[in-house]
Amino acid sequence: MTIHSIGTKAAVKSAEVRVAGYDWRNLAGELSGYGCAVMEKLLTPQECRQIAGLYSDECQFRSHVHMARHGFGKGEYRYFRYPLPDLIGGLRTALYPCLAAVANDWNERMGIAQRYPDEHAAFLKQCHEHGQTRPTPLLLQYVPGDFNCLHQDLYGDLAFPLQVAILLSEPGKDFTGGEFVLTEQRPRMQSRVEVVPLRQGDAVAFAVHNRPVQGSKGKYRVNLRHGVSRLRSGMRHTVGIIFHDAK
Repeated sequence: MTIHSIGTKAAVKSAEVRVAGYDWRNLAGELSGYGCAVMEKLLTPQECRQIAGLYSDECQFRSHVHMARHGFGKGEYRYFRYPLPDLIGGLRTALYPCLAAVANDWNERMGIAQRYPDEHAAFLKQCHEHGQTRPTPLLLQYVPGDFNCLHQDLYGDLAFPLQVAILLSEPGKDFTGGEFVLTEQRPRMQSRVEVVPLRQGDAVAFAVHNRPVQGSKGKYRVNLRHGVSRLRSGMRHTVGIIFHDAK
């Protein structure tokens, strides 16, 4: 699969094949147990380089954000415009149903009435009915000294509770530092930190906001935030796949 050389339907079909190759029962267990799960080698090195190479092509994006201007950290990112590149749009469509099953289970366990439809197109229709019409997949770029503060990507009243980040650069070769970090704030307890090791092409699925935890006195919610530690050297590119659109 290349970025633009095949149609959307073919891109979705190709993405569905590779997504179906993972053990989703095990990934769902990782997500429920730790708030994150790694899909190794979701993208090939060539695909990673192709996506990272889009960063300088302004026609691909709807906006350009410098983190320091907004207190988000240091570094920059660009939000893709519609239509998304076939590869990214195909993965967004293919990943959604697997994650929706986890999201619906979480909401049931947390006593939240919201349920997510089986197909991504139906969920995007709900987003647009809420006035959330701007695409949220993004491409991030870090250079030495850059970092991303702990945050949550909500973007509106309707937010899908899981998202995916794919590392496009090779640690130790293209950059050093820049680890993906997830923190979990537990009621009346100290926060827990998860540092997720990734290689080029690996994807991490993770909780956007809350996840359920079984305690000794019943189920409760924990609050999660994610970020990226300081880049020590080189350049780091990541693509983020967020499943809800923004206002």
